[in-house]
Amino acid sequence: MEIIPAIDIIDGKCVRLKKGNFSDKTVYHDDPVSVAMTFRDNGFKRLHLVDLDGAKAGRIVNSLILKTIFNKTGLIIDFGGGIRSDADVELAFRSGAAMIIAGSIAIKDPEKVFRWIEHWGPDKIILGADVKQGKIVVEAWTMESDQGLFSYIEKFMDKGIRKIICTDVSRDGILQGPSLDLYSQLKFRFRNAYIMASGGISSPGDIEALEIIGINGVIIGKAIYERYIEFKDLEKYLR
Repeated sequence: MEIIPAIDIIDGKCVRLKKGNFSDKTVYHDDPVSVAMTFRDNGFKRLHLVDLDGAKAGRIVNSLILKTIFNKTGLIIDFGGGIRSDADVELAFRSGAAMIIAGSIAIKDPEKVFRWIEHWGPDKIILGADVKQGKIVVEAWTMESDQGLFSYIEKFMDKGIRKIICTDVSRDGILQGPSLDLYSQLKFRFRNAYIMASGGISSPGDIEALEIIGINGVIIGKAIYERYIEFKDLEKYLR
């Protein structure tokens, strides 16, 4: 299993939201670059970087932070938030992203994402599946679509997608454990997918439970920042 620490950016700062609510945010550090360097220094190879300003604006806002983090750390970065156009994708890759996350745009304009998959290759595109009560949510989690989770994923797997980040919005940022039933269903239904779980991780036991059901990667944010999970708890996954 791969452990992927998360950095979410608002106003150039490292923050976490509760259930995706922009009015309920906690600022953990003024310098996301320093946070990323700490992750690297503790043995992490990956980083999940989300431009929340970009998610609201509908375009990438914090490409300079992405570029600086990549240049200073060399981490393998998956980057999301505000990616809506071909130019956004090119900017993200040019700034150091190894992979981009197609979230809202995958609902609004799936044909565009299909073109990205064909052009860049499926290994470079991660499908963002942010879900609330079984439905995909978009626009920084402010709008619920009519698209069911499973049919949404199936459509993109038919086009070659294999990497999926699934966030249970109702669990995100509240440290009450991940939705194990949801991830069990996902892994059972999409055995060939590389599924990354996000939302609610609060203890080493949560990580172990996700590993048992076969989840491939776990994205952890608030639990690290608030020290519910210490770096020493993760050493066995970083070897």
